[in-house]
Amino acid sequence: MTTTLAGGRAARRQTMRRIRPRRSPAVPLLLAVWAGAAGVLWLWWRNTPAISDDTGRILGAGRITGLLAGYLMALVVLQMARVPALERRVGSDRVARWHAMTGRYTLCLLVAHVVLIMWGYALQSGRGLGGIAAQTVDSVQRLPDMGKAAAGTGLLVLIGLLSAGPVRRRIPYDAWYHVHLLTYAAVFLTFWHQLTTGNDFAVEPVAKTVWYALYGSVSALVLWYRVLTPLRLNLRHRMRVEAVVEETPGIVSVLIGGRRLHRMGAEAGQFFRWRFLAPGMRFSSHPYSLSAAPRPEMLRITVKAIGDHSSRLRELRPGTRVWAEGPYGALTAQRRSRGKVLLVAGASASPRCGPCSRRCRRRRRHHPALPGHQHPGPGPVGRAGRHRRRARGPADVRGQQPRRGTAGHLRGDPGPQDPGHRPPRRVPVRAARLRAVGLRGTARRGVPARRIHHESFEM
Repeated sequence: MTTTLAGGRAARRQTMRRIRPRRSPAVPLLLAVWAGAAGVLWLWWRNTPAISDDTGRILGAGRITGLLAGYLMALVVLQMARVPALERRVGSDRVARWHAMTGRYTLCLLVAHVVLIMWGYALQSGRGLGGIAAQTVDSVQRLPDMGKAAAGTGLLVLIGLLSAGPVRRRIPYDAWYHVHLLTYAAVFLTFWHQLTTGNDFAVEPVAKTVWYALYGSVSALVLWYRVLTPLRLNLRHRMRVEAVVEETPGIVSVLIGGRRLHRMGAEAGQFFRWRFLAPGMRFSSHPYSLSAAPRPEMLRITVKAIGDHSSRLRELRPGTRVWAEGPYGALTAQRRSRGKVLLVAGASASPRCGPCSRRCRRRRRHHPALPGHQHPGPGPVGRAGRHRRRARGPADVRGQQPRRGTAGHLRGDPGPQDPGHRPPRRVPVRAARLRAVGLRGTARRGVPARRIHHESFEM
């Protein structure tokens, strides 16, 4: 069965008005983060008197770890606020990695803060190191907002333990996701004691104002982009399932209808978090990529059945309401340069060939074997599209002879799920930029790192 979803020129122009190629702001953002950390250190240093004994040193270490933990806690929430400047220009997978790394640092600093502060208070009370537990109970009962802080700390430790790799792989995604949402409650509970018991904010009113502004702005971004923006998008576009098309055994395309969908600012290759309001799927939200450029009344996702949620997509009935959040993702045709090589593998060929096909249509070239027309079978390398001054259609990498005199080569390594396939030949790469998705063990020989655009779909 052949399904053509290529939008007209008017639809593509509407989409491109909302999308402009820009440089990634990752470096300026990281510099801003380090500048904020330097400001926190300066605040601590300014309000730290001369230390003459071990108790003062322990309390000073507890104060700086607490300040840094509070600062990073705001960044953890900001990184998952789904701000378009981060999701579309930095990349959702990169922001998710930042979130995971920042969360680990925050949890370590938080535990160190609790231990050091309680140890210092115990030494001041003459209890010694063994009296930390008793001092903790006494502080929770006497100091303002410490009860809420203890509850928030317990929630953060629980979330951190459940997010550890060995534990995370053994629990369902939906259970982990809903427990992870408790981070907002934990941050709210731990915020207030920072201002009521923190010496640095008690003696520096300006610092307290800046802290309020930091947490207030992060809360506003979360409210706008996690609640109000998805609500407005879904009320405006009214999306429903139009049809479910089985492309090959185990792979289905879900056609989603709605109103003025081409004005969502989405491109083929970007993804939404989809919630299908069908029995048993209402409380599950999963990321799936668009496998074709948006049309005014139609979107398409192509999904391989690899889990409970993706396996149930074939059971969707026309008319099922759809709740979506997005678009997210930075690996689109706008990552352009003088030339490109697009390499995809397995089911990832569907969303990745979407930018390739749109680019070919813009150059008025015919593009054979678009996703939804023919699906590449499982293999080490599914499709490769090579674009220089003239666009060309995708070609199967296996059996392709390498050119002589090229600057570098890439070799795809067949994964454990592909037994019996012969290894693909080398793919020549000269000055083209590489966009690689789903390739395991790819040897990036002769290709500078700045010319490789990679986006992972493991959320």
